[in-house]
Amino acid sequence: MKPFIYVPPPSWLLLVLMCCPLLGMVEAAGGKKANDNANPHLGDSDPERCMRHHFVETITHPIYKCNSKMVLLARCEGHCSRSTRSDPLISFSSVLKQPFKSTCSCCRPHSSKLKAVRLRCSGGTRITATYRYILACNCEECS
Repeated sequence: MKPFIYVPPPSWLLLVLMCCPLLGMVEAAGGKKANDNANPHLGDSDPERCMRHHFVETITHPIYKCNSKMVLLARCEGHCSRSTRSDPLISFSSVLKQPFKSTCSCCRPHSSKLKAVRLRCSGGTRITATYRYILACNCEECS
């Protein structure tokens, strides 16, 4: 078992949290961290387990001159099972399209919700940008 090493947050995050204290409450509001059903072999105390990580992104329109907006996003990142498996498949045909069945698990979004941000553009027009905000991450079978 690896010892836990504390890594302080980057200074830009502290600046964002000072300017926007609401961003700091997102993690606390969820109770436990969103690692829903993370791999039990890694344990809840493993800092590298599959879990949700927050970050701030600036949204700008690629063509039109619009005001940009900073939004809080989340991504799934971390380890799942430490092993993968490939089993040979039996066929009664001379051609094997897929000769093996592989099993592995990946850190993926388990639940998310659709969010929208409106950007104000020149001439008074408004453009809506949409994205999925990840609510929870889980180790699921890779495809």
